[in-house]
Amino acid sequence: MQKIARRNILQAAGVTMGSLGLSGMATTALARTATPSASGTNMVKIWEDFCRDIAETAQVLNRPKAPQTALDQVEGIRYLSRLTRGALEMAMESSDPDFPRFYQLANEVLKIGADNPDNIYLNTNIAGDRTYRLYGHKGTVPYLSFGTKANRYAIDGTMASTGELDGKDIAYNDDGTFELIVSAERNGAKNWLPLANDTTLLLVRQTFLDKLVETPAQLKIEAIGGPVAPAPLTEEQLVKALAQTAAFVRGTAKTFAEWTELFMSKPNQLLPWDQAFFQRGGGDPNIHYLHGYWELKANQAWVLRTNIPKCRMWNFQADNWWMESLDYRTRPNVWTNSKKAKLDDDGTLTLVVSPKDLGFGTWIDTAGHLSGTALLRWINADSHPIPTAEIISI
Repeated sequence: MQKIARRNILQAAGVTMGSLGLSGMATTALARTATPSASGTNMVKIWEDFCRDIAETAQVLNRPKAPQTALDQVEGIRYLSRLTRGALEMAMESSDPDFPRFYQLANEVLKIGADNPDNIYLNTNIAGDRTYRLYGHKGTVPYLSFGTKANRYAIDGTMASTGELDGKDIAYNDDGTFELIVSAERNGAKNWLPLANDTTLLLVRQTFLDKLVETPAQLKIEAIGGPVAPAPLTEEQLVKALAQTAAFVRGTAKTFAEWTELFMSKPNQLLPWDQAFFQRGGGDPNIHYLHGYWELKANQAWVLRTNIPKCRMWNFQADNWWMESLDYRTRPNVWTNSKKAKLDDDGTLTLVVSPKDLGFGTWIDTAGHLSGTALLRWINADSHPIPTAEIISI
């Protein structure tokens, strides 16, 4: 893969040290036409500071272990743009805990932390001192879970659990509808999801075996006893939202770069590492995570073999260095699951991570990459086998 200069990729993204990538003329024009707020604050300066903070996050591309191929570097910039888009949705548009709304920090075109191709993720910002009503229809999705989290990604890269509820433990009405109370105290609620003082986020995971056949849950959430309408946006709220956005992008990119660097210490293996570590990062307690880092030459494949435990479901995916799932919209072989996979005659699983289908096992497409990360999830499994791994020539 052709190398690309670090300076060139930063300049191509409009990022230069000490600059926002704006011409002097444009910067001067912005400053000349800026209108101070009622408090005397220059609104253009606030925006320029935010853009500078976002620009500085591109230094993650310069980490000593970050790959310098053209593909990995341009994907790195795209990754930062995606994090920025998601963070703005979270901090600017969805931050009011009195008016919660579901948004997505991961989907087909917004990827973070080995996002699961089989999932629909829904997030909403909440507060530990409020009470919420979450209601809707369960659909036919085979795995549905709810978790409240203390989202500290912007601070220390963690997302600690403050409450968990498995969809199978919910009492549903005969027509599949349900109501769930989210609060610090149960107070007699039939279905209850706990909050803690520092809860900031509610995360919904819907895991499918076949999204074309199964029906997602339809969900709504509302605060109980809150104000009728939100107050108008204030300068303080704006500045806070922009600061939170930049901090989230910086902290998230740093966190998952560090995860990849950890996995690089034992390449071409899938290992359990410390499961508590993954739970602190926002993991689902029903899932056992086997993460790894793979690195191949153009004429090599990574072959994994394992028994399949008795479990609710499982899946495996290849990711890029930034821990983004690969483009499963257009490449159906970058991941597999317990419905898609082709098992061996003896019922075992062989995964072949390779640039092309080698005609045996379940092919996992590397999508033009020579290195990346990978994740195998065992969900509600009675054991957690670790696959054997080898590199073969092709």
